[in-house]
Amino acid sequence: MTIYLFGDYAMSYKYKELKIIWTGHSGFKITDDIIIWIDPYQVSKPTRADIVLVTHNHFDHFSKADLKKILSDDSTLVASYEVSPEAGDLPGEKIYVKPGDVVEVKGVKIWAVPAYNVNKFRSPGVVFHPKEDLKVGYVIEYKDVKIYHAGDTDKIPEMRGIECDIALLPVSGTYVMTAEEAIEAAKIINPKIAIPMHYGAFVGSRSDAEKFKKELENIGINVVILERE
Repeated sequence: MTIYLFGDYAMSYKYKELKIIWTGHSGFKITDDIIIWIDPYQVSKPTRADIVLVTHNHFDHFSKADLKKILSDDSTLVASYEVSPEAGDLPGEKIYVKPGDVVEVKGVKIWAVPAYNVNKFRSPGVVFHPKEDLKVGYVIEYKDVKIYHAGDTDKIPEMRGIECDIALLPVSGTYVMTAEEAIEAAKIINPKIAIPMHYGAFVGSRSDAEKFKKELENIGINVVILERE
């Protein structure tokens, strides 16, 4: 494991052969001999992507302007089905998934897993991310490393079935888990490494990530707070 530090925080994190970079909000870039992006948003400059994963159709996760900066005819987009009406004109191969689907792309095994709210409401009785929308998170396996990107979700029962080395978990509250809920989710999942996300862009702050880190490291779960690329 290698951590490249910037002040008190890591600029990237290397686990075995995979380098993990936080691109802000819920966006990540995972690099080795291929480049995998997850939920690219506010991408600073055009770059390459072999595989791009999109969790759901909200603008800060499915951003066509950002996808056009990284997709090419050689790329593969894996996305939840609700993205399909708007993704047709994007370049490259497209694969649409729902929770429970498993696909393999360019040697990467990808499980689509549930992501939904149970207690974050846009109006009485209406959550921001309904289970019936079939939004997803992902478990990615490449070179014997499993990485879980939770997507926009609360702590949900399906997390008991997640097996991963690294868990990327939202911590900001309002639309997703609070830091306290994410701590409980991490205890259930029990990854080797947990990385907080979904803060600093619209809701949540570094203090949520720090709270997440402090509580989990007290019980022996390693946490890496990444500095945005």
